Amino acid sequence: MAEAENFRKRAAREKEEALKYAATHFARDMLPVCDNLRRALDAVAQEDKESLSDNIKALIQGIEMTEKGLLDAFKRHGIEKITPRIGDKFTADYHQAMFEVETQDYEPGAITQLLQPGYRQHERLLRPAMVGVAKAKKND
Repeated sequence: MAEAENFRKRAAREKEEALKYAATHFARDMLPVCDNLRRALDAVAQEDKESLSDNIKALIQGIEMTEKGLLDAFKRHGIEKITPRIGDKFTADYHQAMFEVETQDYEPGAITQLLQPGYRQHERLLRPAMVGVAKAKKND
């Protein structure tokens, strides 16, 4: 009887987890799309926007709306962006160090540059944030 109850609980837990993370593979495929939308928006400097034609302004507004819609869809599925700030402590659970920088401006192990934001779905990491990390400057 106890074995049957344990099996039922485990099956329910596995079903719940399968539903919770059903969109994981699709979400991973969509991350580069989200990155590219952000890159497109970042390519237009804020001060340049005023001198653009109305058609180009409408295009930029459409890209902004598309990015917002994608991020809202991510949020509905428990997917959130990991955007560490400069100076935050490097955490291997959420960050991937792409390079180290010798500096005295930051404590060793602090994030000095964000190359690409990361994402997680509920408690699972989809992609770590790619960062540059400070290391102690060698005294010559």
